[in-house]
Amino acid sequence: MPKMKKNFLKIAGILSVGVITLNSCGDKTEPPLVYFPDMYFPVAYDPLMKAQDPYSDHENEIPAFASRNGQTGLSPVDGTVAQNKDGVLPSEAPKNTEDYNRLYDESKKITSSPLNPANKEKDLERGKKLFDHTCAACHGTGGDGKGPIVESGAYSGVPNYADREITVGSVHYVLENGRNNMGSYAGQLNAGDRWRVAMYVMNEFKKQAAAPAAAENKDAAAKDAPADNANTKK
Repeated sequence: MPKMKKNFLKIAGILSVGVITLNSCGDKTEPPLVYFPDMYFPVAYDPLMKAQDPYSDHENEIPAFASRNGQTGLSPVDGTVAQNKDGVLPSEAPKNTEDYNRLYDESKKITSSPLNPANKEKDLERGKKLFDHTCAACHGTGGDGKGPIVESGAYSGVPNYADREITVGSVHYVLENGRNNMGSYAGQLNAGDRWRVAMYVMNEFKKQAAAPAAAENKDAAAKDAPADNANTKK
């Protein structure tokens, strides 16, 4: 390598180190040099405002904005998954113990979910899948409170749905806010799916519990009814 070139590289290196050193020793109250202002000062577009370039006077030429007259409210890209496609909003959150108990009692009065009844079969099918994945470890696939965690002896006190006075609203409330040793599952299940699980619990486990009870009532009624007397004159 020619001697002149070597000297040039040495001088350039020394100058670079000097510039960096001097820059780092500057006044800490002064902002540093800004090389990419759009990265330092990003603009949060309002959905209804016009997309403008704040660092120059020319019109915004970004294709996504330019093709829609500069509007910032754009349609979701293909493949976007809706965060809340059911349109179901979370319920009122309790602020204290009194609030919790009051809202829990009110939830027992709710006997139907806000989901579209026309999709009931699909909702129950998804509810079963979610229950098996999320709840059955403790509650058991039969809703009897004998899931594998309970059977292992690691945990106890999980109720049998058949023995509880519950409604679809109270099941949903517990899923959203938790109860006793069970924490909230609002972080694991979205608003619509919480209703689907609650629907499945009521449809699968309370219906099964109601069937034997109805049969017992029918048998009791038959025993109490007076027997027909063949000799009774009509």
